[in-house]
Amino acid sequence: MTLQEITAAIGGAVHDAPDTVTVAAPVVFDSRRVEPGGMFVALPGKRVDGHDYAVQAIEAGAAAVLASRPVGVPAVVVEDVPAAYGRLARAVVDRLPQTTVIGVTGSVGKTSTKDILAQILPTWGATVANRASNNNELGLPYTVTRATADTRYLVLEMGARGIGHVAYLTRIAPPRVSVVTRVGHAHLGEFGSVENIAQAKGEIVEALPDILDGGLAVLNGDDALVAAMASRTTARVLTYGIDNPADVRAEDVTLDELGRAAFRLVHDGQAADVRLRLYGLHQASNALAAATVALGLGHPIEAVAEAVSQAEAVSPGRMQVSNRADGVTIINDAYNAAPDAMRAALRALKAMTEDGRRAVAVLGEMAELGEHAAQVHREIGQHVAEVGAGWLVAIGGADAGQYAAGAAGTGTTVDRAGTVAEAWELLRDGLRPGDVVLVKAANSAGLLVRQPPFEMLLVGVGRRGAATA
Repeated sequence: MTLQEITAAIGGAVHDAPDTVTVAAPVVFDSRRVEPGGMFVALPGKRVDGHDYAVQAIEAGAAAVLASRPVGVPAVVVEDVPAAYGRLARAVVDRLPQTTVIGVTGSVGKTSTKDILAQILPTWGATVANRASNNNELGLPYTVTRATADTRYLVLEMGARGIGHVAYLTRIAPPRVSVVTRVGHAHLGEFGSVENIAQAKGEIVEALPDILDGGLAVLNGDDALVAAMASRTTARVLTYGIDNPADVRAEDVTLDELGRAAFRLVHDGQAADVRLRLYGLHQASNALAAATVALGLGHPIEAVAEAVSQAEAVSPGRMQVSNRADGVTIINDAYNAAPDAMRAALRALKAMTEDGRRAVAVLGEMAELGEHAAQVHREIGQHVAEVGAGWLVAIGGADAGQYAAGAAGTGTTVDRAGTVAEAWELLRDGLRPGDVVLVKAANSAGLLVRQPPFEMLLVGVGRRGAATA
C-alpha cells in the first residue's frame, strides 16, 4: 500500500515523504523487527517512547513510520496510533477476500490450539498465525500485516482482559471461523466472575457471518458455558468433545509412557487414528479443536488425523519437554498460568512419572485472580500432593505460601523460595537423575526457562558447579 492508500484507510497525513512511498512488508511495533520496506509503529509510552526510535527504524529499512507527531523521517501522522494500527490491519484484511480468517479464544488452550492449526492448515494452503501469543490490540494487527495475497488461512489468537476486548479484535479481523476452547478462571480478578469471562469469550462467536455466508463456530462440547454459545450465532456450529456427545469426538483416548495422547478421531460416520507428539492429556482437547476446524473446512479425516499427529510444541514455554544428559526431564510450561492450565500441567506431570520417577513441581504465583487468589493457590497446592509430586518448590510471596500450605503434611517435600535465584539454588543442589520437573507460573513471575537463571535447568549444574550436559 502506498502512504496515500494508507491515509485514505486510516486517516492522518503524510510527512517528510511523497505519498507514493510504498509499504510492502509487515507493520511492526518493535523496532528490532523492522523488515526492509515495512512500517514501524511509534507507540507512546511512559518509560519508552517509540518516536525516539523512528530514525533507527528508517535506517533499518522501514519505508515509513506510523506516529502521533512528525519525526523528521517519512511518516503517517495520526491522533491515536494504536487505533490507527487497528484500522490499518482491517484495511489489509479487506484486501484479502480469498483469505479465511480463523479466530481462536478461550481461557486456556487457545495458544496451543492456534499452534496446532498453524501446523496442520499449510497442508491445504499458505497459513499465517500469531507468533507466540501476540493476541492483543497490538499483536493481532502485527500478525494481520504479515498476510499476503497468497495467504489462504489467517489464524488469529484473540485474548481478552475484559468484556468488549474480543469484540474489538473481531472488528479488526472479522472471523469466518471462530473457536472457543474453554471458559476457566484466567483473569478472574479482572472479569469478576466466570459468567463475565463467558460473555467476553463468546463475542468471537457473535462476530461470525451466518451459515449462508460460510460462518462456522467450533465449540467445546465438554464445557457447558462454551457449548451454550451456540445460541449466540446464526453460523453453522460444530461441537467437539471427549466426555460429552459432540459432532467431532476423540474416542478411546490413551496416554503413552511420556504422557502423550492417542485417540480415535470420529466425525460423520468416519474415523481415523491420531497419535500426538504433544505432552499432556489436555492436548487431546486442543488437537480435537484444531481437527474440528479442518474438518469443518471440508478437509478429509485421514489427512486431518495425519497432520494433527505431526504437530509439535512451537510457542516457548508451552509444554516444551527437554531431556538432560543426567536423566532429568524438564517440562517448560512457564509462559503463563491459570488455575485450569495449572491443573492440566500437573496431570501431565503425573502421567510422565507413572514409571516411578520423582515428580518435581516448581511453581511461581498465578496472577489476576483477585479476591480468589489465596483459595485458588491453596487448592493448587493440594493438587500437587494429589498427583503424587515428591517435591514442591513454591516461588514468590504470600500466594506461594498458599501453595506450600496446600501441600503441607501430605508426604510432598515442600520448599519456599522468595525469588527465582533462590529457587535455582534449591534445584541445583536438590535435583536427582531421573527427576521430571514441571516449571509453571504466570509470565510475570519470570520462570520462563531460557531466562537467567532458569536456563541452567536445561543444562544442569551439580553441587560442585560442574555442567552435566
